[in-house]
Parts: sequence; C-alpha cells; structure tokens
Amino acid sequence: MADQAVDLGGARASGTGRPRAVEAAPTESQFLGRTRELKELRADIDRAGLNTLAGRKAPHARVLLIAGRPGFGRTALAEELVRQVTDGYPDGVLRTRLTEPDGTRVPVERAARELLGELGLPAPAGADEDDLSEALREALADRRVVLLLDDAADAEQVDALLPDTPDALVVAVSGGPLTGISDVRPCTLGGLDTKSAVELLERFSGSVRITVDPRSAEGLAEVCGAQPAALRLAGGWLAARPTVAVSDLAKQLRAEEDDSPPLARMLRLAHASLPAAAARTLRLLALAPAGLVDPHIASGLAGCSVGAARTALDDFVALGFLHQADPALPQYEVPGCLQPLLWSLAESQERPGELRLARARMLERTVRLLQSCRAVTETDSPQARERLLAMPKALRFPTPRAAEEWLRARRPALLAAARLAVADGELDTLARRLMSQLVRAMVAHFGTQAAAPDLYGVHRLVLDVAERRDLPREQAAALLNLGDLDARTGRTRAALVRYRAALDAGRRSNDPYATGRAMESVGGAHQELEDYDRAADWYGRALAQRLARDEREDAARLYGRIAAAHTYAGRYGEALRNWSSALTGHRRLGDVGGQARALSEMARVQEYAGRPEEALRTCEEAAEWARRADDTRLQAAIQLRTADTLERLGDPAAARLHRAAAERLLDEGAPEPETQETEPEQDANACEIRSASAKD
Repeated sequence: MADQAVDLGGARASGTGRPRAVEAAPTESQFLGRTRELKELRADIDRAGLNTLAGRKAPHARVLLIAGRPGFGRTALAEELVRQVTDGYPDGVLRTRLTEPDGTRVPVERAARELLGELGLPAPAGADEDDLSEALREALADRRVVLLLDDAADAEQVDALLPDTPDALVVAVSGGPLTGISDVRPCTLGGLDTKSAVELLERFSGSVRITVDPRSAEGLAEVCGAQPAALRLAGGWLAARPTVAVSDLAKQLRAEEDDSPPLARMLRLAHASLPAAAARTLRLLALAPAGLVDPHIASGLAGCSVGAARTALDDFVALGFLHQADPALPQYEVPGCLQPLLWSLAESQERPGELRLARARMLERTVRLLQSCRAVTETDSPQARERLLAMPKALRFPTPRAAEEWLRARRPALLAAARLAVADGELDTLARRLMSQLVRAMVAHFGTQAAAPDLYGVHRLVLDVAERRDLPREQAAALLNLGDLDARTGRTRAALVRYRAALDAGRRSNDPYATGRAMESVGGAHQELEDYDRAADWYGRALAQRLARDEREDAARLYGRIAAAHTYAGRYGEALRNWSSALTGHRRLGDVGGQARALSEMARVQEYAGRPEEALRTCEEAAEWARRADDTRLQAAIQLRTADTLERLGDPAAARLHRAAAERLLDEGAPEPETQETEPEQDANACEIRSASAKD
C-alpha cells in the first residue's frame, strides 16, 4: 500500500505501454528525514553480496527491502531512494503494486503483465504466471533498471518478478521479511526523528502555532508516534481550526482510553469532527475500487451531486484523508494505510444494506458512464446520439478523445470494480451489466486486439457469474470469447476445450447462435491442429444447422471452410464440390465479392489437382467478378493467382504481365499515409457478452 505522508508530491499512478517509467518522484525539498536509512540503503547497493564474496556470480538483481507498517512512509522512502539512484540505471524505473488497497494479494500474472506493458512489450491475453514471469525476465536481462515492488505481500511475489541480471536493482516495500530470497538487504522503518516530524506537522498545519509552541508540537508528534500518516491528519485537523492550540489536540488524543495505534485514534478524531454528510462520504470511500476515487464514484457512493462530491474530495485532500492521484484529472486515491480503518468505521456505523446500496449506486453510475463512453464513438448512429443526449450533462463526454482519456485513466478502477462486483455475490445483475459495458467501451476505443488481456480477465469474471447463477446462455458466450482469445494467442488445445464446453452450454440453453458458432469454432481448432477430417466433420455439423435455419450467408461461408479443410487434406474433388456450393450460395445472395473469392479458391484447388487449364479459365471468370465488385485487393490477388497458373503452363512472359498488373492494382488501391485508417478494429464476436439488460 502506498504511504504518502512524507511524499508531498502526491501519488504515482503506474502507466502502461511506455518504454520506461517516468512518473514523478518526490523532490529533495519535499522529502523529510530518513537520512540514516537512505545512507544505509545506498551503501547496500554497492556492498558486495554473499555470492560475490564466495566468488560466484549473483543469481539475480540486488534486492533492497524497506519493511514496516503502513503509514510510516515506506513507499515515500522507496521513491526517494529511487530518485537518488536513478541516474545509475539508464533504462529507467518500473513500478507495480503487489497488494490491493483492501489487502488482497495482486496475482503475479497481473503484476508481470503491467510491468511488460510499461516496457512497451506484448503480454498475450490469458498467458499464465510462469510464461509472463519468464517473458519479464527475458525483457530485463539486458537492461539496467530499478524495479520498485510496492507493498509486497510475500516473498513468492517478489521472487517471481526478480530480474536474473545483477545489473538491475529491486526495491521492495513490505510489512515483513522476504524469507527465501537470498541476500536481501533489509531496512526496517519506525517513526520519523523529532525534527522531521515537527517539520511535517508544520507543513500541513501552518508555521505560526508550531513556532510559538515548539514543545507542544514535539508532544503532539510523540502522541502520533512520529508516524507520517498520523501527523498528516493532525496537521490537516489543525489547519481547519486555526484558533485551536496544538496542545489541545495532543490532549484529545491522550484522552482516548483504548490502546489503538496513533493513526487509528487520529483518524477517529478527525472523522468525528466532520459534518455528518462529509463523515459518511469519507467512510464510504472504503468501497472505492482499487482505492481510486473521482467525483462520480464519490457521488454514487454518497448519493449526492457530482459538484458536492468534488468539493468534498478537495476538502478531504486538504485534511489529509486523500491525495490527488492524477493532477490532470479529478482523480484521488485513498492511502492504503487508511483504507482498512475507513472500512472499520463504515462497518460499525452503516448497516450492511446501506453499504450494499452504496456499492450498487456506484456500480450503476459506472455503467452509465461506460454507456456514454461507448456511445460518443458511434458518431454515425442517430439512435446512439439520441441516447447520449438523453443522458444528464454530467455523464456526457464532449468528444471521443475525452472519453478515451477517461477510460485509460480509470482502467485500473474499472477492472477492480468488475472484480469487486463479482466477488460481492449479491449484485450479479449489476456486475453483468458493468462487464458488458466495460467490454464494449474498451473494444470501441482500443480495439479487440489491444484490449485482449483485459477482455480475457473480464470474460473469466462473466463465466464465474454465469456458472454461479446457472446461466448457460451467458456461460456459452463467455466460453466462446475466451476460446477465441486462446486461439489468437496460439493456445489452440485450450481453445478447443473452451469451444466444446460452450457447445454443451449452448445446447443446454437451446441457443442456436451459440451452438452454431461453437461447432464452427471446434472445426477451426481441429483445422489449426491439422486434424482435417474432424475439422470437415464439425464444419458439416455447423452447416446442417445453418441450412435448417435458412441462414444462407453463414451456410455459404461454411461451404468454403469445409472446402478448405478438404484442400488441406488433399481431397481436391470434395474441395471443388464444396467451393461450387459456396459459389451457388453467394450467387443467390447477390454477393459479387463472395463469388469472386469462391472462384479464386476453386482455381487454386484446380491447380493443386493438376488441372491448370481449368484453373486459368476459372481465374478469368473470378477476375471479371472481382472487377464488378470493385475490390482492388481481390483483383490483385486473382492476378497473382493467374500468374502462378501461367507459370505452370509454361508461359512466363504472360505471368510477368499479370504480376505487373497486380502491382499496379495494389499501388492504386493503397491509401495515402495520412488517410490510412487509424481507428481501432471492432470485432463484435470477440467481445460479445450476451443477455445483458435491455436498457443497456
């Protein structure tokens, strides 16, 4: 958990997709104290390790451990150390957090994926922990980087992410020792020294009262255990009450009869001093996904207006309850050391039903924002524009660019909201709507391929809910989507298992779409595995269903897939018969381009079968249909196919002419660089979540 009490520069929000991490760290003027600890940590970097002393090469990067309880400035110290040593590591700094604000352990797979993203490297959707850890080690093998692992839950997490190169440096923040990792250099944190503690208090409360009564300030620092987080709250409390003496606050804290830690006592006192509405809003922030809050989240939790929520959040920053996570956006973060204390207050002062209602309001607000985020991209749809205009102004995005920036900034919180909604178990309908809109918004703004790693996790959550609620139709859709993502990343056997399970679920729900697509996908997986007999058989089953339902376009496509399987198997007669059926289907549909493609593939099979004269005639017919379709790329492909056939017939001169014609067509059809399509691709099948609420 991030401990921000000493770091006055605010939070760091790890980004993705950059070659090196460049987030701002605290400057020397902002950081207070810890001179001895910093000196020892810097000395440990250069000190010879046990392996070096024994004449062996170090097996991994040097590991520095900053250990202590949350709220004592562990993360701030780590960031200051990184700031001081970063010049010696030209490949930059990578950061990731290994524990959620609510104490949940972050899976190694997710942490490795985030680090690979910061390096700008691909992380295949659905890849397991071992594969991603190995990919990260390979990526760091020739880099001199600093790897900051914040709030590590255990040694296993750190060990899985350790670079193998001794040229890297790992700075780990944890609550205890990292038993099992060799040659770790620990630094255990306690409170600040008295001078630094008083200076921190002065920065938040103002200098006058501290200057006129330094002894009381020292006494208050002692009551707060010299803990930065407690001192920050104390300073915020005093700043809001300019007439109250420092000694009065110290007396109130000493009057607490229980033996709670100083931070818990200071938080209770500060919370009790707030107006009732503000106090309720503060404790409900414990429900914020990933500890990240914006005015909409706070508004949904508290049931107030967005403007009132924004004002409350800014007040909480001034009082030390929150810090701003992103200066460019109204986004705030609940310090990790306060999150469990706020949750304890919420549990003690709110009924369980009220907490669930607050979470439901927050999720409903998030669903509507995601609807708006997606709708703003549908600029050609009058219905989408009407839906967008019907939304309250506070929920509308001015431009698609603004919506995309919001989606990127809120991505960690949105994914965390989906996980929390599913884990709740009592809000499954809202969870399903949230995941449906999240997937659609990501595909609309990022494209299926770029969003695939996040989509994989969301579809797994959809599957969890579908299995828990016995919703076979949604179960089939989730399995199909997961299978597609597995297939795209080369895990064909895993995809085949998903597709078969989707077929069973589709049959249970009597869903012809799911069963048809599952059978076709099973065939595709067998074809990828070079089992062409099974591929043709499964395509045939899917075809029979399409024909029975008079789905002619799908039937024509399936005839082509059956023909392709037979072609791979060397059964050219069967392949030609099925291509002929596909051609007939496209002709009945009036699909000119489909006819041209079918004829082109027939020519290919005829050539494979040793009938080049027939192939040449078929190519000529295909070229005519491609011209009618005005498909330049298809015309070029057919010209190349014709050239290959002419080569087989012993006419290289004519073949050269056709290849030249193909090159001209490709040059003519190529878009200018400034006009090339840059919008993300959208694949409805790959992102579909079915059975969402009709109002979405």
